[in-house]
Amino acid sequence: MATNRLLATAVAFALALGAAHTASAFQLITSDEAKLPAAPVVQIATRGLTRGPTVDQVAPAPDAMVPNGVLELDVTFAPHNGATIDPSKVRVTYLKQPEIDLTQRLKAYITPKGIDAKDVTIPPGTHMIRVDVTDSNGRSTSQIMKIQVASN
Repeated sequence: MATNRLLATAVAFALALGAAHTASAFQLITSDEAKLPAAPVVQIATRGLTRGPTVDQVAPAPDAMVPNGVLELDVTFAPHNGATIDPSKVRVTYLKQPEIDLTQRLKAYITPKGIDAKDVTIPPGTHMIRVDVTDSNGRSTSQIMKIQVASN
């Protein structure tokens, strides 16, 4: 009897954990958005005496092919010269025609240290996303990220 209760509790916990895991997954880019024509990718030349924040795409790696449409999006921000990053000044844009603002979809995952979103779903294809970050001294950086998702 105690074994049955223990088993029932374990099953209920596993189901709740699975539901929580599924609930945390979200669709960053829809299939319809992925079908839009690509916007021209223009690398932004920077020149100046001061450095804007560093923006690094950690996961998925820019040259990695994600085997399915579920991935971890990990981008780090590193301000310089004692500056800080205000998450409300971070902008994330899907480079399509027309451009699609992804900022609100990622808002809960943007911190002063970067973007850390797990279980993000993205359709197959190569996706170019621009991340714009401004530090507390008004210095800005724009970084283009490439995310490649394989077809199943």
